[in-house]
Amino acid sequence: MEKFNLYESSPLLLTDLYQLTMAYGYWKSGVENKESVFNLFFRGNPFDGGYCVSCGLSYILDMLEHIHFEKDDIEYLRNLRGNDDNRIFDDAFLEYISELEFSCDIDAVPEGTVVFPFEPLVRVKGPIIQCQIFETLLLNIVNFQTLIATKAARICDAAQGDPVLDFGLRRAQGFDGAITASRAAYIGGCIGTSNVLAGKLFNIPVKGTHAHSWVMSFDEELESFMAYAHAMPNNCIILVDTYDTIAGVRKAIETGKWLNSHGHELAGIRLDSGDLLSLSKTARKMLDDAGFNSTSIVGSNELDEYSIERLKKNGAPITVWGVGTKLITAYDHPALGGVYKLTAVRDMGEDWQYKIKLSDDKLKISTPGILQIRRYSSNSIFQSDVLYDIELGFDNSSGSGRVENECEKLIFGCDEYENLLVPCFRHGKPVYVSPSLSEIRDRVKNQLSRLPDKYKRLDHPARFPVCLEPGLSGLKEKLIEEARRKL
Repeated sequence: MEKFNLYESSPLLLTDLYQLTMAYGYWKSGVENKESVFNLFFRGNPFDGGYCVSCGLSYILDMLEHIHFEKDDIEYLRNLRGNDDNRIFDDAFLEYISELEFSCDIDAVPEGTVVFPFEPLVRVKGPIIQCQIFETLLLNIVNFQTLIATKAARICDAAQGDPVLDFGLRRAQGFDGAITASRAAYIGGCIGTSNVLAGKLFNIPVKGTHAHSWVMSFDEELESFMAYAHAMPNNCIILVDTYDTIAGVRKAIETGKWLNSHGHELAGIRLDSGDLLSLSKTARKMLDDAGFNSTSIVGSNELDEYSIERLKKNGAPITVWGVGTKLITAYDHPALGGVYKLTAVRDMGEDWQYKIKLSDDKLKISTPGILQIRRYSSNSIFQSDVLYDIELGFDNSSGSGRVENECEKLIFGCDEYENLLVPCFRHGKPVYVSPSLSEIRDRVKNQLSRLPDKYKRLDHPARFPVCLEPGLSGLKEKLIEEARRKL
């Protein structure tokens, strides 16, 4: 079997072939340095939800700071063949891209920001050949990590402040998916992960108990519990449902008494099967009656935000939630569907030419421009977002700004606003320092605390108002009309 190491390869080859064939086409046409603007956004909230949590920017910054084609990348591309069995790329082009230096401007929404459909999470401006080459890499990073951070935020919100643990490593979509998902889940609100490598890489607290195989390896269940207590007296959480859950709780209590007699505590028991509602209530009574009031009950077994919400509403005394498959794989909505669209081009020194993509599906008609998001708040509570073009400007002379009717009512009287996209690269050089993971987590908490509950509820959330500044709205309608006249 051939050995390989994914991370020895340049991330520039983590792309779709058509990005490189388009780059070759730009070069052959002599327009490789035409200045362009691309916006990365998504069209609909996943999970039938009301918001997303942006995630992945730190990965983008790290990858782009020193990005270039390696010698073996060029050799690989040199050997690619077309339908006629001749080479796709000629040597002059390969030499050109081998010397290519990243020189784009990138603006992005900081990680942990609450965002909504059609808002640019990342804006890239620079030579069109570079902007095109980076498309797939940016989408791959932002789509997946934003999806998992959003799922984690929903699950943690349903848990109402109870600790939520990421237990999904073994069900994740490959090892890289597991690592980035554990990071995103921590950003979204999980307090720890079972993924030890993610713990090492990102300084995420690692948590875990033991498996059924531990219990099954002993002749008696109580023997297995006692052996685990001897081995892990300061970290003893016992899985009680290998055979009979209630009998397992009784034996866990017996083990807990031994721990107490040796100066330790039974930290918790874990329920991983059966009717978690009734079993947790019975287990809680048994633990309390035996004096183990501080012993936690950890619930696992195919949990998600919906099952946690139901269990909480019905009074399940579970205080820690281990969530695996349905978190780490975004089980009920496995892709965010973010896109990356060209919105403006110009020759050096010329005015911008705004671009628009038409579609019979209204939702797939792109918004032109060099876009920025302005978020309005009242008493620190988010009210509405307005997209505007930074070249056209935003008339804010009235205090509330000129906006179309959909947003006017909410924005009127707002006492503050902020522009969400911040400079990250200028001419290929980093100008933004990524916050720590704990700071990003704190941002998520702050952002969600400022988002009204009607946008966070699991069932039929309200749609957060996002609209276009009137000048941008007028430009979009004009470009649609002009494009359709040319058909």
